[in-house]
Amino acid sequence: MSSTSVEPLVKLAELPDRGRALVATRPIKPGEILLSDAPLILYPASASAAAAACSRCFRSLSSPSSAPIRCPSHCSASPAASSFCSARCLASHSPNLCLALSRLPASLASELLSPALFLLGAYDLAVASPSDFLRLLSVHGTAAADVDAPALHSLLSSVLPSPPSGFSLELTATLLAKDKANAFGLMEPFDGGDRRVRAYGIYPNASFFNHDCLPNACRFDYVDHGGERNSDIVVRAIHDIPEGREVCLSYFPVNWGYAERQRRLLEDYGFRCECDRCVVEKDWSDDDDVNDERGEEEEGMEEDEGDEAMENMEEADDEDGKFPHAYFFVRYVCDRDNCGGTLAPLPPSPEGVLSNLMECNVCGWLKTEDNTDQDGGEGSSGLMLD
Repeated sequence: MSSTSVEPLVKLAELPDRGRALVATRPIKPGEILLSDAPLILYPASASAAAAACSRCFRSLSSPSSAPIRCPSHCSASPAASSFCSARCLASHSPNLCLALSRLPASLASELLSPALFLLGAYDLAVASPSDFLRLLSVHGTAAADVDAPALHSLLSSVLPSPPSGFSLELTATLLAKDKANAFGLMEPFDGGDRRVRAYGIYPNASFFNHDCLPNACRFDYVDHGGERNSDIVVRAIHDIPEGREVCLSYFPVNWGYAERQRRLLEDYGFRCECDRCVVEKDWSDDDDVNDERGEEEEGMEEDEGDEAMENMEEADDEDGKFPHAYFFVRYVCDRDNCGGTLAPLPPSPEGVLSNLMECNVCGWLKTEDNTDQDGGEGSSGLMLD
């Protein structure tokens, strides 16, 4: 997908107490594509993920229509053995990176594999595209205290064919901090159980989106789709966003509880959230559940009341920034079993007509705004977006 707008819909700004942020350059309509971003680096989340996906674009290799293409120079005993989904991906991969991957010990500890693969990609970027490497260094970083930087640096010293200029333990630690604070996970398809990360990517523009526990935008990835940009991520508006308003994503599923959100933000990003939702929920007991509130809200809300609530929500948002989060869960959180993804409308038509189809960014479910599937059968199985 790509935006039809010539002018960017978001711009970088410095906001008090928020730092660098992306804000709307004009009033944004629901479903509008705010950003389509390509990764600087992609790397597998695990050895099993590396074996099952293209080493370049991370499209699944399980298609029976085409056999994976192996790199002829790569060691099959490596924990990140290289296979590709097409001749194009094979031709565009880095021989130096491939050689470094072939030198990784097969017995490498699992907790070191993922950060090692990131570092190999980062140092390969320093050689292949110095300007993109500088973009990587420009993003915000959070000290990765749980990662053994000296051990990883020693490992890289033994596997890199020719370490780039500036190669040092200090630079390795700096790069690990960039990864910890900015990596987006490309997920395996939703199967009703626990979701698994297939690959991680550093997306230089999307990294400027700040977090909010009630986001006004959400991101989609279509890694198994055809085409050359399947590893891009797409950010769409969930609802109307006024000009000048900060555009935020949630860094994790919006149905997580207060304590879990705060712990994750502090551990991975180094801050505590004080958004409107957190201010409300901080005094709740551990037994309180946003899903219980969602159920109570949904039971007593008829369709007309839902429309009225939406109007009141938008008015409140325009006037004082408050956002009734119970209604957010009714309107914008997927209620499919074990999903909990965020719903956003499909993009408007080229003529500007808004779509009434909402897409889940986790399971791919399509439903109309009145909670029916595309065929009009309320409560039926709905439609999956291929």
